[in-house]
Amino acid sequence: MLVRMRMTRNPISVSPDTSILEAWKIMQNSQIRRLLVRDKGKLVGIVTERDLRSVSPSQATSLSIFEINYLLEKLKVKDAMTPNPITVDADAPIEEAALIMRDNKISALPVIENGEVVGIITESDIFRAFIEMLGDGKKGLRYTLRIKNTPGEIAHIVDLIAKENINIMSMATFPAEDTEEYGYLVLRLETENLTFVNEIFRKNNITVVHIRKI
Repeated sequence: MLVRMRMTRNPISVSPDTSILEAWKIMQNSQIRRLLVRDKGKLVGIVTERDLRSVSPSQATSLSIFEINYLLEKLKVKDAMTPNPITVDADAPIEEAALIMRDNKISALPVIENGEVVGIITESDIFRAFIEMLGDGKKGLRYTLRIKNTPGEIAHIVDLIAKENINIMSMATFPAEDTEEYGYLVLRLETENLTFVNEIFRKNNITVVHIRKI
């Protein structure tokens, strides 16, 4: 899955000289938590709800609502934004975007294609993609298998399932913590015949670590 498949296209943007008050209104009306900042079409920053709060008067202030609004009109997005935001390419794998967010402790990335901003991808987008890749709530059986980390092992298991005409809705692997020799394979199967599937794995000496009906 690529970033372009799950990004929000044509994200809303503002100029650096947009007032904080106007930026708040745009976020609330559009039900979004961040805005891209562009100057003459060029991406120069990103601003979030948290950024806006950081430069806004405290709720404990003695200022009147009129004074607060006056200050928010005077403050500009450029006073709160993160300049030169980290970006990701539209054709990057979605896990690459997730790693960039994790390593830099950020929640969104502007998406670039041919030097132009074409979208934005957020941690919520990646979370939804993760759910989709692991089955998206469809009913069936979810198995976690302990498998050898050798060529052909996964293909062998897939072949066993396919021969019994059982559909694999999704599949994922992750390493074992204790050894590089083994890993784990998570299968979501479109069947509710628990006894039958258990017998397939038992006959073929495949270790079942966890089973859950979904």
